[in-house]
Formats: sequence, C-alpha cells, structure tokens
Amino acid sequence: MINGNAIFADDTPVGVLAPGNGKTKTGRIWAYIRDERPWDGEARQASYYQYTPDRKGQWPAQHLANFTGHMHSDGYAGFNELYRQGKVQEMACMAHVRRKFFDIHKSQGSAIAAEALQRIAMLHQIEIEIEIEIEMRDQSPDQRHAVRQAKAKSVFKELEVWLHDQLSRISAKTPLAGAIRYAITRMKRMKPYLDNGFLELGNNTAERSMRPIALGRKNYMFMGSDRGGKPAAIAYTLIETAKLNKIDPQPWLTDVLSRIADHKITRINELLPWNYTQQS
Repeated sequence: MINGNAIFADDTPVGVLAPGNGKTKTGRIWAYIRDERPWDGEARQASYYQYTPDRKGQWPAQHLANFTGHMHSDGYAGFNELYRQGKVQEMACMAHVRRKFFDIHKSQGSAIAAEALQRIAMLHQIEIEIEIEIEMRDQSPDQRHAVRQAKAKSVFKELEVWLHDQLSRISAKTPLAGAIRYAITRMKRMKPYLDNGFLELGNNTAERSMRPIALGRKNYMFMGSDRGGKPAAIAYTLIETAKLNKIDPQPWLTDVLSRIADHKITRINELLPWNYTQQS
C-alpha cells in the first residue's frame, strides 16, 4: 500500500458503544487510497482503512510512517506532522474550496461566489478534456502535465489573482471573505498538480471511499467497542480493494477463505485481488 507516487486520504466519524453507560462515543475510520488508473500507473489499486478511538494527529503519522510521496487531503491540521517530517507532500483539494463558495452562493446569491464557481469550473473542464483526450492515446503523467501547463496553468494563476483582488474589496468579517481566505491558502498547496501529472485536482477518490462507512452508519448505527473497530477496518479494506480491482468481493472472499489454509505462504500474493484467479 505504501508504494506509489500519491495517495488519497480522508476520515469520518463512527459511533462506538461506550462500555458501562449504554451510550455511544465517537471513533474515526481513516481511509488511504491508491488509484493510479487515471494515468496508467504501475502500482495496483488499493484501499487501506484504519480505526482509531479519536482523531488525534498521531494516528495518520503512525498509519503512514513508511509512506513517501504526495497525499491528497483536506485541510485537517492533524496531518501537519506528516508534512513537517518532509516525507509526505500535501496536495490540497479544489472540491473543498468549491464547496464553500457553493454554500455561500446558495444561501446569499453572491455574484462573487458565482464567479468563483465559474472559474473553478474552468479548471475542472480542463481535467475532463484531458481525460477524453488521453483515452484516445496512451495515458501518461507527462501527457497530463503538458496539457495542464498549456491550458490550466494560466487559468489557475488568474483565479489566484482574482481571489486576492476580491478579498481587498469586501469586508474581512463576512463569510465570503472567509471562503476567499480559505481558497487562497489551499490553492498554495494545490499547485503541485500543475507540475505533476500523477496528481489530481481534487480528493474525490478518498471521499468516495467514505460512502460505505456512511451507509454502515445508517444500517448498524454503531460499533460494539473500540476492539470491534479494527476488524471492521480490515473488512472495509478487503471489500473496497476488491471493488477497486473490479472483483466481486463476496465470491472472492468465499473462495479465498476456503483455500487459504492450504495455500503456501510464499504464494499468498496469488490471492490478492489484482492477482486473483478463481479455481474452477
């Protein structure tokens, strides 16, 4: 899981039964995703979930102790220790920036927020064009980089200049000013995508990995204990990694569990989703 140029990271709260008082407390499920399909990378797709009893920054530092590369993430301060260590480079998410302007435009009808959304949409449209164009040829980070340099770099720079200009024209205490300040800060940490074709403009891959957890919250409502969080994270890891590799999780797990006791430990990689071949 730790190999590869970049990963996507996110976390979400889960209810956990608190022993002794019949109430629940809040734990966290963390997801770290590697998906290099957009640029035809060599590393296999994988989802890695971890459960922790709280959201302290020590946990991602432990989870990614052996990882070196870029990490797509939101602005959670708990990731800062990873960045300070220098092995992990932050890649911010445009979707989070867009969401703030979207909420303000929806509630206030702000013309400035509307224009911010239009400018951000231009960057997303370029990414769509890259995907369509590259599907017709060989995919590679170099191709993605070349198109971004030719089309996205100037749009990105103009957006930055425009944001600074708008901030100087409005009251610093408004929600809109807060959204603009957030955008300016995050865009500084978004620039690596312009120079690295293996990076993405947003962290949607990690956000999609949270959907099974959200569904679980509706169905089982809470976990029985902190000890129960670990096997839940293992189950999510196995199921979601299989799905990323276009393997149906249920027959795969059924087959693997029936074979694994007699399978040579030196050949265990044969049972991983990206190597899996079902026996007849």
